[in-house]
Amino acid sequence: MEDAAHREVRICVVGDELCAGAGDAKALGWAGRVVARTHFPHPAYVFPLAIPGETTTALSQRWETETVRRFATDPDVDNRLVVGLGRHDLDAGLSVARSRLNLANILDVADSQRLQTFVVGPPPGRPQDGPRLAELSNAFADVANRRRVPYVDTFSPLVTHEQWLADLAQSGNGLPGQAGYGLMAWLVLHTGWHAWLGLPDAAA
Repeated sequence: MEDAAHREVRICVVGDELCAGAGDAKALGWAGRVVARTHFPHPAYVFPLAIPGETTTALSQRWETETVRRFATDPDVDNRLVVGLGRHDLDAGLSVARSRLNLANILDVADSQRLQTFVVGPPPGRPQDGPRLAELSNAFADVANRRRVPYVDTFSPLVTHEQWLADLAQSGNGLPGQAGYGLMAWLVLHTGWHAWLGLPDAAA
């Protein structure tokens, strides 16, 4: 199968408010910054499909219905799925096992549809959630790795990152600002993004 270097590409980004860049004065978020730094040889269609406060349970129930209307049925079009995972499973009291199962279901359905999938894990939030969020991120990584789906760990590199912590402290609402989203975008760009698309690595 040809990759994004030779075909029209459509990418649906599903997840919570972090996928929509909530809190970013430039309204780009990490996804917008990543796309801006990706040089597609043909026009790319990127659709952020975000719902604020969404858990993986809700995401697993709605992603397919929303993406199918954006994807092309033409076999010459490269349809791809990006799953942006947030932190709301913690607030909803979901067990790690349930969160794992929800992600596994998303990835398995995507695989059955021959959708190439890329997963971005949850970034750090409230300090008191640190241990649980670390466990959740590791669980998500395991699910993705078992299916050979690229996974970006945004938690481990940012949990003690001064710029990330300062950004969260300034916002006061748990959302990153321009600096925080820039850090997330950098991690995505340097964790297999171009390889996943079949594009040459670019200085980012």
